[in-house]
Amino acid sequence: MKFEEFERGLMKPLDKRTEKDREWNKIWQKVFDHYTLHNLFRVMLKSNLEGLEGVVNLGKEAVVFKAVTRDGKPRAVKVYRVETSNFKRMHDYVKGDPRFQNVPKNKRKLVETWCQKEYKNLLIAKKARAHVPKPHASSGNVLVMDFIGGKFGAPLIKDAEIDDPEQAFWQIAEDMKRMYRNELVHSDLSEFNILYWKKRPWIIDFAQGMLLKHPKAEEFLERDCSNVVKFFRKFGVKATKEELCKFISS
Repeated sequence: MKFEEFERGLMKPLDKRTEKDREWNKIWQKVFDHYTLHNLFRVMLKSNLEGLEGVVNLGKEAVVFKAVTRDGKPRAVKVYRVETSNFKRMHDYVKGDPRFQNVPKNKRKLVETWCQKEYKNLLIAKKARAHVPKPHASSGNVLVMDFIGGKFGAPLIKDAEIDDPEQAFWQIAEDMKRMYRNELVHSDLSEFNILYWKKRPWIIDFAQGMLLKHPKAEEFLERDCSNVVKFFRKFGVKATKEELCKFISS
């Protein structure tokens, strides 16, 4: 497929007048500039994707779409929005990461670094056998990974009916420990970036993840532990932040 054919295919809904297509039009105008379209085209070719099926999550800094491969496998396509991204927050998390020696001062380049950082962190977490989406490809501000959930995606754990909160807590703790052993800290872990699917948690959103070599890694590990403990406390889980930190780092 040529890029021009791909672009026309995505723009088809703009010629229709249904409510669904009007919503797509709004998303198109906010997300799909020429730069993003080229990156999307590249990752779709790399990942053998057939096309986008719909929006899973529309956020200020990123939009997540559901896509499908040519052989019918679901994928998540995450598109970082350059104009609305928080430059300072991204800069603070990238600074000090030994994998990215020169922090870009250009916003578009920083978003590309941010996307690449999430891709690399997911590779580490997956290698550690943590329950995270498997990354498949990235280009510029676009990332393709496994799709977690059914037709509309798995719910965030804060919105899910948790079968066994004690078990879910320790499943998260074990994944945090596995990542720690592979020198990775999530650095922004909370009920807002953990999905719940098939009776277990799945950790997502890894762009801010830090290697243990980062000077603030231990500080952010403690914050992750505090957030997880605080969320599960309402379900009667009695573990403390200190106990969780000790379990992960032991």
